[in-house]
Amino acid sequence: MEQPIFSTRAHVFQIDPATKRNWIPASKHALTVSYFYDATRNVYRIISVGGTKAIINSTITPNMTFTKTSQKFGQWADSRANTVYGLGFASEQHLSQVIAAGSPWAQCDSNRQVA
Repeated sequence: MEQPIFSTRAHVFQIDPATKRNWIPASKHALTVSYFYDATRNVYRIISVGGTKAIINSTITPNMTFTKTSQKFGQWADSRANTVYGLGFASEQHLSQVIAAGSPWAQCDSNRQVA
């Protein structure tokens, strides 16, 4: 059974599928981003909902890489969803806390694979 392990607020983005370079914001405001862990299947999942729509529903796989691209922004590619997600935080400290505080990326830092 999936258990929530961490929630935070961040600005959520998806890469523009046409240009593969420009970010499209999912909302004008920061959204709640929740990290779940399923001990039975040993998988992590990241979910963010905007209104009634799931903006992010990403299962973290061992071959996914989370990249900290700036002091307050990180991104990862989800091949199952065929997109790249980005999360923008209020501060560098907040991003570091998210990486360190029990998220699926707790054991990774910039440009390392998800542990």
